[in-house]
Amino acid sequence: MPSGPDHIGTGAAPVPLHVAIIMDGNGRWAKARRQIRTFGHKAGVEALRKTITAAPHLGVTHMTVFAFSTENWRRPATEVSDLMGLLKAFIRSDLDRLAREGVCVRIIGDRAGLPVDIRECVDEAHQRTQHNNRFFLQVALNYGAQADILEAVKTFARQVKAGEAALEDLTAERFGGLLSTSGLPPLDLLIRTSGEHRLSNFLLWEAAYAEFVFQDVLWPDYDGEALKAALEEFRRRERRFGAVEASDVASV
Repeated sequence: MPSGPDHIGTGAAPVPLHVAIIMDGNGRWAKARRQIRTFGHKAGVEALRKTITAAPHLGVTHMTVFAFSTENWRRPATEVSDLMGLLKAFIRSDLDRLAREGVCVRIIGDRAGLPVDIRECVDEAHQRTQHNNRFFLQVALNYGAQADILEAVKTFARQVKAGEAALEDLTAERFGGLLSTSGLPPLDLLIRTSGEHRLSNFLLWEAAYAEFVFQDVLWPDYDGEALKAALEEFRRRERRFGAVEASDVASV
């Protein structure tokens, strides 16, 4: 499927372009400035604002960002509290603008494990923006891909046990529909910032045929230009999805 802003000016519906970002490097950014980690997280929120604003103009229709993993609960309690507070502040300060600009906000991950006040915030964000369709923003919060896959397996097992499905009914498409990312277009590009080269338990199933771009920029320094550079690299690649052109097969 072609990617990019090919629909602009044509009156046609946008070609889906789904980009995911592992927003990494807040702590190192703060340390380089002799500041506490929270200082880096605050700067990271501003980077997210810039990136979300730029994304639709660059042809991105869906963006999924990794905000807080199931493993992040192991961090010091003060840092976890600060991260949750920043998320709450971001939703409260930006929700009116996001709703007005046609952004649909969706939270993926284990909502049951979140504090009550955070659940209330994300519920409000979803309710107020669920009918928007200019841009789709997914925030992975208390999310881990392995846990998401295991929960999908349990859901299907319960369906089989209840007689609502048979083992033979399980296909890749049906299984994908049981994940928290159900309903999203296939993932096209996964970006990780800060120079690290790991998936860190993020979108493992969804990334099966995604392109990866690793950028050396720390997340607080990220903006529309950095996203543009990643998309330019993505568009230079040839995506074959396991197939090859007949002309590429050497004859015997």
